[in-house]
Amino acid sequence: MNNWYTITGFADEIDESTDVQFTHLNEIGVGYFEPRGIDGKNISDLTDDEARALKEKMDRFGIRVSSVGSPIGKIKITDEFEPHMEKLAQTIRTMKILEAKYIRIFSFYIPDGQYDEYREEVMRRMKAMTALAEKEGIVLLHENEKGIYGDIAVRCREILDFVASPNLKAVFDPANFVQCGQVTYPDGYMLLKDRIEYMHIKDCLADGDVVPSGYGIGHVEEILSDLKNSGWTGYLSIEPHLGSFTGLSGLSEEDSSRLESKERSSAEKFDLAFNALNDILARI
Repeated sequence: MNNWYTITGFADEIDESTDVQFTHLNEIGVGYFEPRGIDGKNISDLTDDEARALKEKMDRFGIRVSSVGSPIGKIKITDEFEPHMEKLAQTIRTMKILEAKYIRIFSFYIPDGQYDEYREEVMRRMKAMTALAEKEGIVLLHENEKGIYGDIAVRCREILDFVASPNLKAVFDPANFVQCGQVTYPDGYMLLKDRIEYMHIKDCLADGDVVPSGYGIGHVEEILSDLKNSGWTGYLSIEPHLGSFTGLSGLSEEDSSRLESKERSSAEKFDLAFNALNDILARI
């Protein structure tokens, strides 16, 4: 860890192939990644044997996992829950093989903004998933995302306070908040500051278009500066979203359509996001 932070990222935006991903991470000196797309397959769909093969490859390249970038909780609140709990259990088996500590999760898509109508079911599910995390000795990281219950800071805080467990903490994604009309700093950040365990490094403009960090209105520099000054330590996970990539179907429809209109994601686009983050860190 570089004093107070460790850089990681969604390497599937470099390339679909983990060989290409890991080779490039070695070249730019990044020793961690947040696995999401693994050779064309979602990380939560890997078999135990596939997870072991991935770990062997990681060891050869000297790469470690910061957090498993799973799609857990990215289903409709009206969808059946038990099969999703089974997927979480499988993802936990995968993360343990990969020697990870965290799994990124979401808090379910809510139809037509009916937050009050589905609040109880959201809380029941979040509590159940966290109970499994407690049993397995791992930590779930809830990511704010448009369309889900935890889309804005006050509802993210509501989930965290209701569950009230050290096994459920927050990922803070500035761009996702901007896309929901949430002011990231100081409003959203200060509301969640004491529960932020992990940062997604992504910025965007007022129209929702994702840009390198520091070029949007997500206040990435102010947030990272305050975290550093507060004694926070943790992962800064680069999620470029500057071009289309395999696995778009796992994103929201809005994200998918926005990215599909762009040229292919690449190592160069990942480096653009990486360099923008490093520029911010140098200023801090």
